Amino acid sequence: MRTNRKLTRLDRVFARLDREPERPAHIDVPKMSRHRVVLFAATLAFYGAIVWAVVITSWLVRLDWQVMFFRPYQQWSEIHAFVDYYVVLGQRGPTAVMVAAWLGWRSWRQHTLRPLLALGVSLLLLNITVGAAKIGMGRLGPHYATSIGSNEMWLGGDIFPSGHTANAVVTWGILAYLASTPRARRWLSALSAVTSLGVGLSTVYLGTHWLSDVLLGWAAGLLILLALPWFEPLIARAETGIFDLRDRWRERRADAVAAPPAGSVTAPVLLKPLSAPADDEVAACEAAPAARPARAIVHPPVYLAPGPHTARADRMPVTPAGSRRPPHPDRSTRGAAPTARPLTGG
Repeated sequence: MRTNRKLTRLDRVFARLDREPERPAHIDVPKMSRHRVVLFAATLAFYGAIVWAVVITSWLVRLDWQVMFFRPYQQWSEIHAFVDYYVVLGQRGPTAVMVAAWLGWRSWRQHTLRPLLALGVSLLLLNITVGAAKIGMGRLGPHYATSIGSNEMWLGGDIFPSGHTANAVVTWGILAYLASTPRARRWLSALSAVTSLGVGLSTVYLGTHWLSDVLLGWAAGLLILLALPWFEPLIARAETGIFDLRDRWRERRADAVAAPPAGSVTAPVLLKPLSAPADDEVAACEAAPAARPARAIVHPPVYLAPGPHTARADRMPVTPAGSRRPPHPDRSTRGAAPTARPLTGG
């Protein structure tokens, strides 16, 4: 009796993916619209305001110290284990590997390198901008603060802005940036914003960052996502160059396979034309026929019976001993001296 196997949810997901076209007819590439330019300018102004508020040791710095003295990790110690795992969503190594794996599969399915190249460009911009700001401002973290109420700027630290928050904004926000439909872009944008703010608040809970570090890190990551359309022409040229390089490499490989190896080509052999033999050569051949090489006689192969071969003298007789002829008294043995026959008659 044959029964149909019940499809699982994973089977239905793969069946739906197989029905999708391998190469999408149209890939929506975000452009630097007026709305995006306004958002970029507003975020840049917010970034500058946060930096200025910390530099002049304003109310934002006092709020940082109040949150630090509150010690959230002691007030809500029951969620400490969860926060330790949740903050990993902002670490650059694990998140970059997870997002790169997903975008790599998408690039392979859509036959385009744009998702991976966009991720690479965004991470490069993140390392340059956030790293330069960290080193340039040199702010110390809450655990290393020296003077109560100070902004702890230019003292050799590297926590302003928050790298975890900026990395969470860029890494998870790139999924929303590369979404193929407006609905998916809206949902992924909201999800990445909540995730990045959660990562930033987790660092404040653990006491590794000031609250102003988180606000500046969120603004730094958002600036990179808003500026990505300016780098789309560069991404398109890089993709075209990589595909051209791949095509040239394939052509060279095909030519190398089709061409014969260098050692197989031999020098041409010059054949001497046939000519009639001279008279002296004919006379020499007739005078000395024995000098001609004798034709070798080829004997057919000898097939021996299986088993060890013994000499003829060592073989056992296959017949009874003695002669098989009946005895004749009047005959003598071969090789013996003949006996005298009796004379009869007269």
